[in-house]
Amino acid sequence: MERDALRLLASREHSRLELRRKLCARGFDEKDIERLLDDLCDRGQLSEERMAETYVAARVGKGFGPVRIRGELRQRGLSDDIIRPYLEKSAGEWSRVLSAAHDKRFGHARPVDGRERARRARFLEYRGFPTELIASFLNGEAAGSDTEFI
Repeated sequence: MERDALRLLASREHSRLELRRKLCARGFDEKDIERLLDDLCDRGQLSEERMAETYVAARVGKGFGPVRIRGELRQRGLSDDIIRPYLEKSAGEWSRVLSAAHDKRFGHARPVDGRERARRARFLEYRGFPTELIASFLNGEAAGSDTEFI
């Protein structure tokens, strides 16, 4: 069982919940799994903080916003206390991520009519950006540097 867990952790970081689910699916006893997970945490081989950090960095690099990333991490069993520090960016930083995602999909030109604007807004909402940030971006306004969108 430990070998299976280490093999899974070698491929990518996992949350405790993800690893528990995968080991249960392989037919291992839940009590043994819990002991192993505790041991892996104690040895630093299983870290939800490290998982959150790498996951957020990867998703931001792919152009996803804080709303979607938070939801995905919650589904993986992470608490908001663990997630929050890795999503804390200024509105200016999230604006740059949003702008890059927008420009990659639509180019640098801004929407010419309401229908195109709505289409782009839906795309950016799907990517996980807050509505206020999307509206500011599509209106050509700069987001406040002291506002956080997490």
